[in-house]
Amino acid sequence: MQKYIAFLRAINVGGTTIIKMTDLKQMFESFGLENVETYIQTGNVIFGSQESDTSVLEEQIERQLEIAYGKRIQLFVRTIPEVVKMVAKCPFQPQGEETAYIAILQSKPARKNVDQLMSFRSQADDFSVIGKDAYILRRDREKSIFSNNFVEKILDVPGTTRNLTTMKKLAEKYQ
Repeated sequence: MQKYIAFLRAINVGGTTIIKMTDLKQMFESFGLENVETYIQTGNVIFGSQESDTSVLEEQIERQLEIAYGKRIQLFVRTIPEVVKMVAKCPFQPQGEETAYIAILQSKPARKNVDQLMSFRSQADDFSVIGKDAYILRRDREKSIFSNNFVEKILDVPGTTRNLTTMKKLAEKYQ
């Protein structure tokens, strides 16, 4: 059985889609997924499945969530080893007030879109894209242009963002 993490997009932020983690855990269990755990309120669900294709898992879980909540909740599934690699590949080591993020993308963005994102590098923000993951370093919160929506729009790929600290804790806890 493979162990996965589902990163749900846009839940419990901004007051739009509020889901209790206990409800989310029960829901994933009702989908036939095993050893389900949640990690913090931003929609990180750890689970086991015999299914080896993450795109199949994404489609099945999204469909079930839509039936349960009456609206589409996009999510991105990664294996635990993939999460460990994402963290290890992060080119940024935040210092002081800086914060690093990882945007978990649905697919690898087109080169022209990556180049466009790189054009926004500044004293406030830095960016890097490796495969299906975008890395962000926010140096100056006041001057930063970074948001998940900004990254999605520029890269033209759906995604969800977690801070590097959360990703490190997930990698350490579940590897």
